[in-house]
Amino acid sequence: MQVVEVIRSKRDGVELPAEALKRFVEDYTAGEVPDYQMSAFLMAVLFRGMTPGELGAWTRAMLHSGQVMDFTDMEGAKVDKHSTGGVGDKVSLILAPLAVVAGLKVPMISGRGLGHTGGTVDKLESIPGFDMKLSTGRFREVIEEVGCGLIRQTGQIAPADQKLYALRDVTGTVRCVPLISSSIMSKKLAEGIDALVLDVKVGSGAFMRTIEEARELADTMISIGDEMGKPVRAVITDMNQPLGLAVGNSLEVIESIEVLKGGGPQDLIDVTLELVAHMLDVKGLLLEGESLEACKQRLDGYLKDGSALEAFRKIIEIHSGDASVCDDPEAVLPGAEHEIQWCAPSSGVITRMQTSDIGMAGVDIGAGRRKKEDEIDYGVGFIFHKKLGDEVKEGDAILTVYYNDDAGLESAFKRFERSIEISADAQSFEAPALIKEVRGA
Repeated sequence: MQVVEVIRSKRDGVELPAEALKRFVEDYTAGEVPDYQMSAFLMAVLFRGMTPGELGAWTRAMLHSGQVMDFTDMEGAKVDKHSTGGVGDKVSLILAPLAVVAGLKVPMISGRGLGHTGGTVDKLESIPGFDMKLSTGRFREVIEEVGCGLIRQTGQIAPADQKLYALRDVTGTVRCVPLISSSIMSKKLAEGIDALVLDVKVGSGAFMRTIEEARELADTMISIGDEMGKPVRAVITDMNQPLGLAVGNSLEVIESIEVLKGGGPQDLIDVTLELVAHMLDVKGLLLEGESLEACKQRLDGYLKDGSALEAFRKIIEIHSGDASVCDDPEAVLPGAEHEIQWCAPSSGVITRMQTSDIGMAGVDIGAGRRKKEDEIDYGVGFIFHKKLGDEVKEGDAILTVYYNDDAGLESAFKRFERSIEISADAQSFEAPALIKEVRGA
C-alpha cells in the first residue's frame, strides 16, 4: 500500500493489514515517510483507534525497528515495572534494588521527564557521575553482576518509538490509548524481559483521569503482552496528589534513600511493596504458601535491615555514580540556594489537589522540561508538609519550595493557589484509596 492509502484507510476506519503497518513503521524510521504524513496517520488513530490485530502488528513493528535484547540464557527471572507517569513518582529508585534483593533480575529502560511528569533518568542523573548511556553489551554485564541495569532509551532500542513519541508530543496525540500502549510495550518488550508489572496511574496527575480510562489502558497493554507471549499484570494506583512528600530530582533521590533506610512516607512505601510483590507473583516466585500480604511484609524487612540500600549502592557504583549518596545524600546531590513556604490561605481540610498543575509548578522553577532539549535544575523542587485529608489552619505551611531562580516563583505560587483546595466544612473527607485494583496475569 502507498502511504496515502494507509492514511486514507485508517481515516475511513478500514482495518489495515499487518504487512502495510510493518512497512509504514520501517519507512518512517528510515526517514522515507515525512513527519507530516505520519502526523496525519496519528490523528486518524486518535479518532478511529486500532483493532487488536492492527495494534499487535503496529507494536511488533515498533519493537523490531531496533535491537531486541535476548536474556534467555541468563539465570533468574527477568521482570520489570513501568509507570505511566505521575508527580513525585520515584518508585523505580526503590523498587529496582528491592526486587534484586528478592531474587529478580531487573533490566530497566527509563525515560526523561516531560511536561508535568518526572522521569527516572533525570532523578538518577542528579547523582554525580551516574551513567545511563550504556551499550547493550555493557547493559547485560551490569545486570549479570548486580542484578539490575538502568539504561535510557537509545537509537538502538525501539527507534521508531523515539521518533513517534516526539511527534505525538507536538501533534496533540499523546492521550491516545493505542499509541500510549504500543509506545510502552515496544520499549519494555525490547528489554528481553520474561514478565512485566504496570503501575497505571489514575487521577488529576495522570494521563488517565478516570478509572475507566485507566482500565482501558491497562487491559490494552495486557492484551499486547498476551499476543507476545509475555505475562503482564497492571496495578492501578491513585495520582490525585503527589506520591510521597518530595517533588524534584535531588529531593526525590533523598526521599528514596530515606525509604531504603527503613523510613520515608508510607504511601511511597506501600506502592513500592505492592509492585514488587506482584513482580514476584507474576512469575510464581512467592515463597511456598506465602500470600501477597506476607510477601510485602518480607520485602519491608529488606528495607528495614539495609539489604535494599546496599543493593542500591552497588547499582550506583557499577553505573559510575557517587555511592556515598547512600550515606549523606544532602552532601552529594545538587541543592537549591533559596527556600520559601507556601502557606494555607484559610483554615479547613485539604480536599483537592490538581496534581498535574502542581507538576507544572515544578517546571516553572526549573525542575522539569517544557521541551525535550530544555536543561533542568536538579536541585529545585518542593517538599509537602500537608496532603489530602489533612487539617490546616490559616498560615500553616503546606509546602516548602526550594529554588535557585525566582523567575518562575510567581507562576508556581499561582498554580498552588488554584490547584490546592481547602474546605471549611469537610472534616469527614477521606483521601482516595492508594491501590485501586489489579488486572491481568
